Amino acid sequence: MQQTRSEYDIAPALPEDIARLIAVDLAAGQLFAPTGLLTDDALHDHVPEAVMQQAIEAGDLLKISTSDGTAVGFALVSRRGGTLYLDQLSVHPDFGRRGLGADLVRCVLQLAKLRRIKQVTLSTFRDVPWNAPFYGKLGFRELPRKDMANWMLDLEKIQAESLDVSQRCFMVRKIGWL
Repeated sequence: MQQTRSEYDIAPALPEDIARLIAVDLAAGQLFAPTGLLTDDALHDHVPEAVMQQAIEAGDLLKISTSDGTAVGFALVSRRGGTLYLDQLSVHPDFGRRGLGADLVRCVLQLAKLRRIKQVTLSTFRDVPWNAPFYGKLGFRELPRKDMANWMLDLEKIQAESLDVSQRCFMVRKIGWL
């Protein structure tokens, strides 16, 4: 995968990375505590180990690591409705604001292109600076509700169990000529 800044590397995650990636996910989730957008249960939730294991087997979990091999972030993707869906992007807060999340997203875009998938989609909070505005800077655009696919509406119903979906949006980034 892509080599990023000299002190970081992006590569497919391995089974031995799972415990560290869960710790990263939990730490990153705490950034939402002051926003009031997540329930207490959601603040302590993380991508399940079994989901990470399946994603590793499918090549759908990328990690970003320091030069000593310590994973400090990840991108989890899945194929949904003909798009590559970014299920989760997490960077440990101790390594935030260094462009690592953007590097991971760029790798997801490369992965979509390699897989000949024409769009990357995601759902995120509309007004949280490190959510929709962050993705907007990377070329993602909010998808109007009238253009949302059925799978997106189904996913939104699931999200509504623990999130205020009125504060969220789906976004899409088209991939160039394939």
